[in-house]
Amino acid sequence: MRTIRSRMTPLRQRMLEDLQLRNYSAHTMRAYLHCVADFAKHFGTSPEHLGPEQVRTYQLFLVQEKQVAWPSVVQTVCALRFFYRVTLGRPVMLEYIVPPRRPFTLPTILSQAEVAAVLTVSCNLKHRAILTTLYAAGLRVSEVVALKVSDIDSKRMLIRVEQGKGRKDRNVMLSPHLLDLLRSWWKAARPQGWLFPGRDPVQPMTTRQLNRACHAAAHLAEINKRVSLHTLRHSFATHLLEQNTDIRVIQVLLGHAKLENTALYTRVATKTIQQVMSPLEHIALKLKEARPPA
Repeated sequence: MRTIRSRMTPLRQRMLEDLQLRNYSAHTMRAYLHCVADFAKHFGTSPEHLGPEQVRTYQLFLVQEKQVAWPSVVQTVCALRFFYRVTLGRPVMLEYIVPPRRPFTLPTILSQAEVAAVLTVSCNLKHRAILTTLYAAGLRVSEVVALKVSDIDSKRMLIRVEQGKGRKDRNVMLSPHLLDLLRSWWKAARPQGWLFPGRDPVQPMTTRQLNRACHAAAHLAEINKRVSLHTLRHSFATHLLEQNTDIRVIQVLLGHAKLENTALYTRVATKTIQQVMSPLEHIALKLKEARPPA
């Protein structure tokens, strides 16, 4: 946050401190500050001088003119709600900053054969190790790039995820196959701090670099679906559910605060759905008996 702090106004500095006091992640702090700065820039004045009408106008601008994705709109709404409620102490503004309804879409899920193709097609050992870690442990992208060598506990066969979403630590399973792959990666690259360092060894690999690797692997594997890094996490959860893993165990592994977020995968667990017999089958014989002769 040092580079941000050096060019901050007193109001932005106060908002940063408010976020720090509430233990928000560095990623969230940067995002919230950026959202409020864009809001102010749109009207060419400090956000403390802007009220309900400007908030409404800006939301319409994001949705109708810029046509930004739903997550970006929600992030802006959350940032403005925090800014007015906490930094400016104007909670009355919250009734004018209403989050938009989330459009419900099912996540893209890869079959196990498709996952295997994505994980094996690349000749780059580092990329194979990262993509395999994402799927084998169901990690978020931000969590896998933040892994350190010391987070791999081969004695207990666990991966420690420090300060995941919501600033919470958790443990996930370490697959023996993944452990073999990570050992091969460590022998080849000898990473010291970050398990997957970036071009500058002092820094972790960026999510942009990893996104490119994922898209390249999906292209080489000839996967026609829209594949993202998060697709591997979605596939991990769905495949566990299809293996009859308890949904509450999956919730813990994914680091979900609410069970309803994990329950989404019941809608895309096709093997589970296929095993359910339609009630039509129970009356099929009666239908045949009632059918008039040809």
